[in-house]
Order: sequence, then structure tokens, then C-alpha cells
Amino acid sequence: MGTNSPTEPTARRTAVERLSAGEGVVRSLRAEIADGTFPVGNRLPSEAKLADRYAVSRPVIREALRSLATLGLTETKTGSGTFVIASAPETGLHLGDYSSRDLHEARPHIEVPAAELAATRRTEADLVRLHALLQSMSAEPSPRGWVELDGELHIAIARASGNRVFESVIAELRGALTAQSELLNLAASRQPDSDVEHAEIVRAIEAGDSARARDAMAVHLAQVAVAVTDLARNPGRP
Repeated sequence: MGTNSPTEPTARRTAVERLSAGEGVVRSLRAEIADGTFPVGNRLPSEAKLADRYAVSRPVIREALRSLATLGLTETKTGSGTFVIASAPETGLHLGDYSSRDLHEARPHIEVPAAELAATRRTEADLVRLHALLQSMSAEPSPRGWVELDGELHIAIARASGNRVFESVIAELRGALTAQSELLNLAASRQPDSDVEHAEIVRAIEAGDSARARDAMAVHLAQVAVAVTDLARNPGRP
């Protein structure tokens, strides 16, 4: 892979006006990688230059770059920078030790029965924890902070099931789940839908309705899978 710097069109400062700054940067960079503004094999401008180009902070740029790497579009090399390695997303996402396919095949067999059991086994302490997490997520201004809370919520649901195997597995998957969630929020605007789906799962658990809790979790996981598939299959998505 070449280490040449691209011809950097940094004179054109692009202000991002989207639902969030991070989402706007991801969508703009995806479009510019797809159209060859940043060609495969070339190094992206530095974080500082990208922050100036898109009129955002450097933490926003770092969030966007993590999402591009998850899509398989870029690779960051310590001391060398971030390089474009593909012009369109691969069919699967890179989520640490796991792929998106790994998650989509496994999660329904773990989290759906966990939610079902949680509806009949949850304690008052479990409910307090679940509602506190929902409240924190609704008030969390940081995209990164929200996905960390998202991971905690899924672990808390598994813990409420009373099955330590379910809890341990979700805890093990947390890093991959966080990476996937961050990408979907920035590139596919999933956060508002996830908030609604999470609230329904918790309401069903609180009501002690095991069938409703099972179905609510199944719907949530199915919608996540659809969003990931659409993101990977549609390279033209802005």
C-alpha cells in the first residue's frame, strides 16, 4: 500500500449540517472516498486538517474514522496515519474479534431468551438499573457515551435473566456491540429507533410479560441486522 499523501482539497472547507456532526462527517467522507476525492491507497489528511475541513472538533473526527474503519474503508497505522483501503463497504463489518455476521447469527439465541427470562426473574434492583440506564441514554449528549450505555443496558438485561452464561456472553461481546452501535448511529441514524426499541423491551420486562419481552428484543435485533445489511450493500448511501 502506498504511503503517498493525496492531493488534499483542503482549501474547500465543508461545513457539516446533519443530525449530528459525526454523522455528517461519516457520510461526507464516504461520498468522497467513493468518488475518488480520497483514492484507495492514499492517506487521509490529518485529524486536525479534517477537523478544519468539516468545521468540527477532533473527537468528532476520531469517531468518524472509527466508523470508516468498521466499514472496511480505512485503516489507521500508528505513526503513519489513516489510509483508504476500499472505495465501498465490504459485505461484513469488522468488529474486533467478531464480524457482523457472527453477531447477527448468535445474538437472537442469547438475547431473546435472556429478555424472556428477565421478564419473570427480574428484581426491583434490576428494574431500577434498567430505568436508570434508559434515562441516562436519553440525556447523554455524546455519541460515544451513548453507545457505552447501550452496552451496559444489554448486559443489564442479560443479568436480569438470572442466567450467568447469558450475562457473560454479552459482556464478552460488548466491544463488538459498541463498535457496531457507534457505526449505525453515525452512518444510519439508528439511535432514535434504538431508544424506542430499548424502552419497549424494558417496559415488557417490567410488566412481567415474557412473550412481549421476547418479541421486543427479537424486533430490536432484527432491525439492527437490517440496518447493518443495508449499510454494507448500499455503497451509494450518502
